[in-house]
Amino acid sequence: MIAIAFWPVPVDSSAGPALASSLNWLHAHGVPAFVDYGFVEFSANILFFIPLGIFLGMGLGRFWIAAIVGIVASALIELGQLLFLPNRFATLSDVAANSLGAALGTAIWMAAYGTHLKRKARKASAV
Repeated sequence: MIAIAFWPVPVDSSAGPALASSLNWLHAHGVPAFVDYGFVEFSANILFFIPLGIFLGMGLGRFWIAAIVGIVASALIELGQLLFLPNRFATLSDVAANSLGAALGTAIWMAAYGTHLKRKARKASAV
């Protein structure tokens, strides 16, 4: 994740033409126009940070603390890009998408862990 976040040029720069072609094909086959490059990038940032949220949830065990750490990590990554990588674009929408991804990952972990605890409690009470 760190390698992608601090890669000196945008990681999608070589994929631009293929992505544009794919989006054109999708639009021609009924996919709504709002599914554009910005939508794909925002969605990719969310997906990219879900694993971080899962790991933060596992490690910290509290949703709000893990979510705050995810937001801070995202802000620091964007700040690092702004200060040290002139060919990258640090944006607030990236912070929002990354933070949402981290929060979703944490929520996924908390839901899975809660289900695990409930099953464990049912097994213990059935014995």
